[in-house]
Amino acid sequence: MKQTLRYDQLSCRLQVEGFPDVSIGQAPEAVGIITGWSLQWLGRPELEGEREHLLALLQVVLPYARHQISAVGRRFGDEASPVTIEPGESGQHRLILRSSQSGNPSLTLDLDDAELADLVRVLDALRLDPRLQLPLTLPTAQPLRSRELAERLPLPRRLAAPVGGLAAVSVLAAVALLLPLPPAPRQPVPSQPSAEAPAQPRR
Repeated sequence: MKQTLRYDQLSCRLQVEGFPDVSIGQAPEAVGIITGWSLQWLGRPELEGEREHLLALLQVVLPYARHQISAVGRRFGDEASPVTIEPGESGQHRLILRSSQSGNPSLTLDLDDAELADLVRVLDALRLDPRLQLPLTLPTAQPLRSRELAERLPLPRRLAAPVGGLAAVSVLAAVALLLPLPPAPRQPVPSQPSAEAPAQPRR
């Protein structure tokens, strides 16, 4: 029997349709074979695709959002991937879906932060739904390493702190060399005993 999984957020709705894989003994309410899916946006075109597009959405959108939380903007998915997401202009997020049929143009959507957050929520709900019984290969959701954060920072920002500290030390050293030395403290001169006048003879 055909099953429908639906996940709603304010700006979008994800709907996945499929059947249980009875050949491996899945329950009737499970979805082990995806026959179609749709992503409906408020005021935007509806997205549809094949199973590979849905899995690609999970593989690129979730790690992209994790990097955005760490203020590290980078692209996920290359030109050969069914789905690509990358930082767009004016703080937006550019989502590109490529058709598996040759000759069909790619679909590009620019999402704001709220729309990206809603997309992440529906994909997370799908990923955690026990009714979806597909082998998913997703990146591990772990915090970014310090080295990874440092490597993503532009080189001028990484060099700003050490160069600024070195410049401050150099300026202070130069100022110290230009200042006149304080005068040495004057030592007190010991007083000489005065010579006693010769005693006058008594008359």
